[in-house]
Formats: sequence, C-alpha cells, structure tokens
Amino acid sequence: MAQMADPEAPERAEEAEVDEEPSFFADRRRLIQSALAVLALVFAIYFLLPQLVGVEDGLRRMGRGDTTWIAIALLCSVFMFFSYVALFRGVVGERTLRLRWSESYQITMAGLAATRIFSAGGAGGLVLTYWALRKAGMPRRQSAARMVAFLVLLYAVYMFTLIIDGILLRTGVLAGNAPVGLTVVPAAIAGGVVVLFLLLALVPEDIERRLAHSSPDTRWGRIAVRLASVPATAATGTRMAMDFVRSPSRGGLAVVGAIGFWAANIAILWASFKAFDVDVPGAVVVQGFFVGMFANLIPSPSGVGPVDAGMIGTFVLFGLPSSAVIAAVLCYRLIAFWLPIPPGVVAFFQLRKTVQRWEEERRHAPVGNDAAESLPGSGFHSITSESKV
Repeated sequence: MAQMADPEAPERAEEAEVDEEPSFFADRRRLIQSALAVLALVFAIYFLLPQLVGVEDGLRRMGRGDTTWIAIALLCSVFMFFSYVALFRGVVGERTLRLRWSESYQITMAGLAATRIFSAGGAGGLVLTYWALRKAGMPRRQSAARMVAFLVLLYAVYMFTLIIDGILLRTGVLAGNAPVGLTVVPAAIAGGVVVLFLLLALVPEDIERRLAHSSPDTRWGRIAVRLASVPATAATGTRMAMDFVRSPSRGGLAVVGAIGFWAANIAILWASFKAFDVDVPGAVVVQGFFVGMFANLIPSPSGVGPVDAGMIGTFVLFGLPSSAVIAAVLCYRLIAFWLPIPPGVVAFFQLRKTVQRWEEERRHAPVGNDAAESLPGSGFHSITSESKV
C-alpha cells in the first residue's frame, strides 16, 4: 500500500540545512555596482529634476531651512528607529527569543540598511532579518511566519490610514485639497489589498496535511504539498498579526511600534515642510506621504528615484508650490532615508559578531540542559507553546 506523503518531511529536511549569511556587504562587486547606481540616481533627483521641472532654486532653498524644525525632524527620526525596533521585538516575542534590545537594534538597523542599499520594496531587509532569526534559534517556518506578521502589521497601518484619511479628505471632514485620484482611488486600492489579506487568513492552517492525505506519495503530490507551504505560512503570519491586534497584552508593543514608525516618518516630513515655511494641512501631509510611497513598488536600486519623484509629484498635484515641495521632500529623504544607512552598515558588522557569539555559546552549552538553551542574552530560547505557529 502506498504511504501517504508526510507534510512535515520537507520542513524537517529544510531545518537540517545551514542558512548562509546574506552576501549584501561581503560582495564587493555588488557593493560597488549598487553604490554607482545610487549615486547616479541621487544626481538625477537632486540636480537634474529641479532643472527639468523649471525650479532650479529648489536645491538652493535647502540651505535656508529653519534649523529648529530640522532639529525636530532629526528627533523624530530617533523615534522612528525606536518604533521599528519595538515592532520587531513585539512580533518576535520576548518569550520566544531572548534578544537584548541591543541585538534587536542590530537586526532592525542592519535590515533597514540592506533595504535602502540593495532592494526596492524591502526584500533585502527581509532576507537579512530572516537570516538573523534563524541564527538566533527560531525554526524556519516560524521565522517566515513572523516575518509575514511583521509586514502585515506594518502595512496594515499604511492601508487603513490611506482608506480613512482619503475618505475624510474627500468628504470634507478634514481640511485640504482632495483630488479623486489622490484620495478615493488610493483608498479603493488599499481597501482591495485589505480584503485580499483577510481572505488569505481563511486559508486552512492544515492545508498541507489535507493535500498530503488527498494525494498519494507521488511526485505531483509532493510538489503540491511544498507549494502549499507558501500560502499556509502567509496565512499563519496574517492570523498572527490579527491576534496581536486583538490581544493588546501580547501584541501591544508590535502595534504601537507599527503605528509609531509611520507616525514618525510623517512627522519628519511635516517638520521638513515647516522648515521651509510651507503651510500644509496635516491630512494632506499624511495622504501625500502614503500615496507618494506607492512609488517604492517600482523596481530601482535602493528605491532611490521613484519615491522621491513620486512624493514630489503627489504634493505638486495637491496644489503646493514645486520649489518648496522639492526642498521639503529632499530634506525628508535625507533624514529618514539616507541617515540610517551608515549606522545600519555598522549594525550589520555588529550583528555578524553577535551571531558568532550565539553559535559559540550554543556549541559550548551542555547537551540536554534546558537552562543552557535560554542563556541570558544568547539570542536563543526554546520555542514555547504560546509561540508555536
């Protein structure tokens, strides 16, 4: 009699594999290529764009910004970093991995640097963060599910803000210009994304087991089981994010971190407008920020170019003067986008040393000693029943 496929067999085989360190900062050729591409795009955005749109004084205005407001923007960037670390710790769970705050900082800041230097849409940061979780001792499937939960929480704030702010602007509840294309259309797109993820949460938790039982141990059966692991993991992560929202005692830190991250970004942009004496209604700042960030989905090295141009174009369409918008947006991007890169690169090399320490501590830990599996600050802790996915 043919044996049923074991849905957990591929996962056990994968757990035996060794996760290799991402080569982001080790590949010198890739570093040079990325740096040259970024410099070319920076030149195009900071020097060519103002001339093309006829606002050559846009850059000159950057040197005349109010230093008090720029200092406020810098303080908001500190809160942005702290919120991002809080989101990460809230999703990972302090009882799942005994990570120090310094270790959480290293992972999140290194992830931010990888995202900004190497990939649009956050892929570089996701790969690095996933690698760090695996090295910290979290099983493969749990690492992937918690990364999904991280993204769902982060972008749920994004989508719901687009919906609420866009509707309130268009209906006149909030003050500010309200073009249909910048309010209703983005709100509709965001609503569609929310519905898709709610439907994804309905994917059965045991879909792989069901496929394994319905298909004999054949080649196609094994392929189906492996393919099902993707929606299964995504659904698990989505439900986990929803649980964080429903249970403030368990997921409060993650929710506050997600809200704080976007709020700090918007505060940086608002302070940048103030620095150049541009009066923009708060609802317009929020909507313009999130609509402009849609451009991050356009493939480009580091996301440089599309986001800058998209955000500038969005605020110009809201009726703001182009020269002031260019100065404010470029100031925002300098503080929120470029400044995290140097400390992020430093954090990556600190993280490499931390990972080496984790591995060294586990090699010297007595076998079968539960206490050794939760060494304070070792970054490793056995997964509790509460954190199982």
